Amino acid sequence: MISLFGDLAQGSGHAIDGPVLSTIMAALDVRPEASRVALHRLRNDGWLQSHKVGRISQHSLTAQGRAESAAASPRIYAPPPDLSEPWQMIVTEENGRQSDMALRASGFIPVTPRAYVGRMDGTAPKDCLALRGDAPPDWLRRAAEPAALQPEYDALLGALSALERTLADTRHMNALDIAVLRCLIVHNWRRLVLKHPPLPGGLIRPDWSGYQCHLLVDALLQRYPRPALQDLAAASAAG
Repeated sequence: MISLFGDLAQGSGHAIDGPVLSTIMAALDVRPEASRVALHRLRNDGWLQSHKVGRISQHSLTAQGRAESAAASPRIYAPPPDLSEPWQMIVTEENGRQSDMALRASGFIPVTPRAYVGRMDGTAPKDCLALRGDAPPDWLRRAAEPAALQPEYDALLGALSALERTLADTRHMNALDIAVLRCLIVHNWRRLVLKHPPLPGGLIRPDWSGYQCHLLVDALLQRYPRPALQDLAAASAAG
């Protein structure tokens, strides 16, 4: 549900009608009672708000929900990085916890004890040695990748590749179908990409499954543009 609202109704004043939300969640194989529990929890968390318009409930992001969605969107919807993007290596004097936390908080990725890599615009703590990166060896590229997520990226790549082959166009899809499809793509992508810092393009292996997923997510979301909320309401009423 977080993925759905973040993709379809992130703007101020955007709301999803109750019948539309129910139809989409049912298509996602989410039981009605589970949807009600999710709505209740997200309202209690200050993430969603609901109000009546006639006999229909409308659900929308709160200011907090919009802010959190906006904060995550640059990672979720960013275009694939340029593989020639410059990078830097940071070397610390010692392998201390404080410097490690500071570097990680700045988006740097540990690759060996005392050595971190990151984007050129990252700022390293004082007393660290910053070295501009050149053509990296393969072992360094692999060391920067989130190894724990490799099986999940591999599985997502298989699913996205099958999707790209199977769904060629939108001629037989209405706005609700596209909303469901986008939700599945965005949800499965965001749950991986938000778990690790972005890799500088110059350190990415072209055949890394995470990068290949990024290419497919970008292409599929462009192929199936975000439907307008009024088109979702019309499709729900027609169905």
